[in-house]
Amino acid sequence: MGVTIVRCIKQIIVWLYNRQQDFVLKVKIWKIQLDPNIVMNKSVRIRHSTILDTRYGGKISIGKNTELLEDVKILTYGGNIEIGEFCSINPGTIIYGHGNTQIGNNVLIAGGCMIIPANHIFTDISKNINSQGIEVKPIVIEDNVWIAHGCSILAGVNIKKGSVVAAGSVVNKSYPENSIIGGVPAKIIKSIK
Repeated sequence: MGVTIVRCIKQIIVWLYNRQQDFVLKVKIWKIQLDPNIVMNKSVRIRHSTILDTRYGGKISIGKNTELLEDVKILTYGGNIEIGEFCSINPGTIIYGHGNTQIGNNVLIAGGCMIIPANHIFTDISKNINSQGIEVKPIVIEDNVWIAHGCSILAGVNIKKGSVVAAGSVVNKSYPENSIIGGVPAKIIKSIK
């Protein structure tokens, strides 16, 4: 009998914890909906610990049936970030908007990825790197793209329609449609036919 009571108490604690998480998430979504710089369809799903930040200017737009899983960070830093429909952005991914980031429809971005449309300038050896500013270039990820775990997509890159980026890749230039790319720096592995 004592085991049954302990089990019931544990179930009640789990239930209360889950309700509290749901409440916190609803409050965060309510705050996001009040931000005029964030526009998203009602069907967008946002998991806990996700951050959408427009405090330095810029806008965030998220299309229908897109999901942002745990610990995703979308930070405009003065640029715009547009995410299409039916996308999935997995835990721990960070998307910056400095030079504008556009993500098409049906895009899968695995966990731990970084999308960074800016780069530090480091051409003048007489100055500290942190005082030389940054260079911003837009990133475009077209429709039907899969970016595997732990990839970095750098400023000025256009990942074309139907492409796959292998896990752990650093993409610093653009490649043709329907390409499988991978490596550091990324290169074409093969074409998808």
